[in-house]
Amino acid sequence: MKRSEINRYIKEAAAFFAANHFELPPWTQWTPEEWKKVGSEADPLRAQSLGWDVTDFGSGRFLERGLTLITVRNGHMANGQPDKVYCEKIMYVREGQVTPYHHHVAKTEDIINRGGKGTGRLAVQLYNATPEGELARTPVLVCCDGIRREMAAGSIVYLGPGESITLTPYLYHQFYAVDGDGIIGEVSSVNDDATDNYFLEKLPRYPKMEEDEAPYRLLCTDYRIA
Repeated sequence: MKRSEINRYIKEAAAFFAANHFELPPWTQWTPEEWKKVGSEADPLRAQSLGWDVTDFGSGRFLERGLTLITVRNGHMANGQPDKVYCEKIMYVREGQVTPYHHHVAKTEDIINRGGKGTGRLAVQLYNATPEGELARTPVLVCCDGIRREMAAGSIVYLGPGESITLTPYLYHQFYAVDGDGIIGEVSSVNDDATDNYFLEKLPRYPKMEEDEAPYRLLCTDYRIA
């Protein structure tokens, strides 16, 4: 992805959150110059990979296959134990923009439609994973807002504002917004995006960057330059 594209998508996401009165942590507004001025007091942000994350999953077609998200809080391993046992993200999911099939091995997560005046529904399509990492044709068992549901492989769950679904390990899921863009939350166990995303296709989690202009905001993968 071009840095100019990422800059634009961050600005659009920030404007969408603001229009829907979803407040972001102050450090999401730090410029690269401000990041260079903060010292070790900001090390937890860096260690936990908190912050902006924009990806097209290597597609080159961000508006069709991509995602904008912010990791707001997360655990980090210290002395063999995580300092927190939970993670929270907020995502800007555009209408029709697909996050492709993937599952996790360690992480359990709740995906929540956070609502808002401009927020549509989230479509979540589900399959169990086979031992070989393929899509199983077995019935899927999930909880939606604490209510157990059994459905056929490949079923789609539509989450309206305030509704949620619990995704357990080895449950393939892809999602996209319908009826408008979505403010989508994630509350989970400790998250490690570098090692615990298993895509059905062989996809990169983070984009390859083309630096055609200066960063507007740093991504969580940029902190080495700050």
